[in-house]
Formats: sequence, C-alpha cells, structure tokens
Amino acid sequence: MRAAYIEPNSGAGGYLAPCQQIKAAITLTADTDSGKTYLLDSAGGAYTITLPTATTAMDGTTYKFWVEEHTPTAAITIAAGSAIVFGKINETEVDTSDDGPGSSAATGVSNVIIGTSAHKGDFIEMTYSNGAYWMFGSSAADGAVTTS
Repeated sequence: MRAAYIEPNSGAGGYLAPCQQIKAAITLTADTDSGKTYLLDSAGGAYTITLPTATTAMDGTTYKFWVEEHTPTAAITIAAGSAIVFGKINETEVDTSDDGPGSSAATGVSNVIIGTSAHKGDFIEMTYSNGAYWMFGSSAADGAVTTS
C-alpha cells in the first residue's frame, strides 16, 4: 500500500490526478473511485453513471465529470438512486428567463442529466456530504444539464 501511495501515477500525492474516460454505463464506488476525474463521451449512445447510494457513500466522496464530446451524441445520466442530490448548475450562458437547473431548497433530485446541447468542457463535480446528500456543478449552455 505504501509503495502505491508514493507512486507518481497513484493520484495520492503524485504528479498526475487519476483520470478515466467513460463511454458506457458504470457504477462508481466510494472507496476505489473517489477523487477521480471522468471524461464523458456518448458517441456509442446514452448511458448511466450510478453513484454510491446514501448507505454506501462516505462523507467527502468526490467525482468530477467533464464533457469531452462537444454536443454529446446522447444523454448521460448521473444517478444517485434517490432524491439526495442538492444544488444548482451554474449556467455561464446568461439569460433572465430561468434559473439554473437543480434541486429546490428543501427537495433533492435523483438524477443529473447531461444533454445533447452540452459543450465540451462543461463539468459537474459531485461531492457527498453530511451522510445524506450529493451536491454539484457548472455548464456553458442554457439547458444543457437537467435534473429529474
């Protein structure tokens, strides 16, 4: 374990942060996947990234998802399994007609959906907190990210 910790590519004190490309459905775990950056591509079709549930996540579990494909071919869903995702997407495209998507102040959502109008470089960072909920992200395009 100690040797892996000091290895430059381990992501734990090394020179490179752990990074992985996702092109199909995947279920993430808190113990082996937290702290990774994921590059998302849906050229092969829609898929779901499943987050750890409230019973399996640990405080501080964090994932960062970057849209790698400009205007993705299909939707990519980040699923929490229940309405435990809170926060709003910060849309850098400015309008006055609507607020950024996300949860209301008291009610969470179950899914964060990266749609086909997302821009390359949009990102969502999910962090698990307080033993109860996930929080998230940022997008360049109005409506590129939705929730359900």
